[in-house]
Amino acid sequence: MNSSLTKQFPKLSWLDEDYIRPYVYVREENKISNPGSLFKLDWFQKNPIYKNPLHVSEVDFADQILRLEGKAFESSNMAMPRWVFYDCAIIPGFVAGFAIKTEKLPAKMREVLKPNPGCEWSPLSLFIIIPTMGKGEWVAHNLCSVNSLVDENERFYGLGFLSKAYALWHANIEVCCGITQWGAHAIKLHSHYGAMEVLTSYTPVHSYARTLTYRLRVDPDYWMRFFDHKPAVNFKEHFRPAGFQIDPTQESSLRDLQTRIEKGQGPFFLEANEIRKLKPVDPLTVFQPK
Repeated sequence: MNSSLTKQFPKLSWLDEDYIRPYVYVREENKISNPGSLFKLDWFQKNPIYKNPLHVSEVDFADQILRLEGKAFESSNMAMPRWVFYDCAIIPGFVAGFAIKTEKLPAKMREVLKPNPGCEWSPLSLFIIIPTMGKGEWVAHNLCSVNSLVDENERFYGLGFLSKAYALWHANIEVCCGITQWGAHAIKLHSHYGAMEVLTSYTPVHSYARTLTYRLRVDPDYWMRFFDHKPAVNFKEHFRPAGFQIDPTQESSLRDLQTRIEKGQGPFFLEANEIRKLKPVDPLTVFQPK
C-alpha cells in the first residue's frame, strides 16, 4: 500500500503502518460526498476511521482531541473551550487527522492523551475545518499534533502538515482561509498549501490584533515542497513586488498594509519561498498579481 510519497521519503513510512489511519470526526449530515475526488493524489490510500461526535460512545475520542489541543496551545493562552469545539467546529464542520491504535501509543503520548481503558483508537493530530458562506471556501480553525509535545526522536515526521493536507484533500476544498499570528512559526507551514492572499494584516477584532488572516486557492503542487524543499512553483510568473514590505514586528507596518487593503489597493500576497527561508519575525515582500 506504499504511496509515491512514502517511496520517495522513507521518513514517512509511518503512513504505511497498519496501526495508523486517518480519521474524520464528523456528524453524519456533514460527511463529504465523493471524498478525495478533486485532487488526484495517491498519498492517502487508507480508508478513514469515522467517528460520530453526536454519539456518547465517541466522547472519549473527543476528550483526547481536547487534551491534545489544550496542551498544544496552553503556552499561547489560546486553548479552545469545550463549547467552542462543539458549537463552532463540530456542528458546522469536522475534525480530521491521524489516529493510532491505542495499544501502540508511546508512553509520553499516552500521558498527554489519557485514553480510557478499552479505547481502540487515539488521535495523534487534529485539524478543524469549517465551511463558510463563500462558494467553495472553508476556514481552517485549528491545527496541532503530538509532535509539539514530545522529543524529536519520538515524532511522526510531517504529521501536522499531512493532517491539514489530508482534510483539504478529503473534503475537496478549493479555497481555504486561515488565521495565524505574525511572528509565529506556523506561518511557514501554512505557506505550503497555495499562494497566500492577505485578507487582514492588522486585526483588532481578534483577541490578538497582530493577527494575519489569509486566503489561498488550494494547490497540491505546493504540497510536495514541504518535503523536497524545492521552490514553490510559478509564483513569480503570476505575481510582482508591490513596492513595499511588511514588518511583522512593527504595528505601524501591519496597520499600513491593512489601510491599503481597506482602500481597495490589493489584492496583496506573500511569497511562500520567502516565508520559508526567513525567520518569522523578518520583513516580507508584499506582492500583487501581474
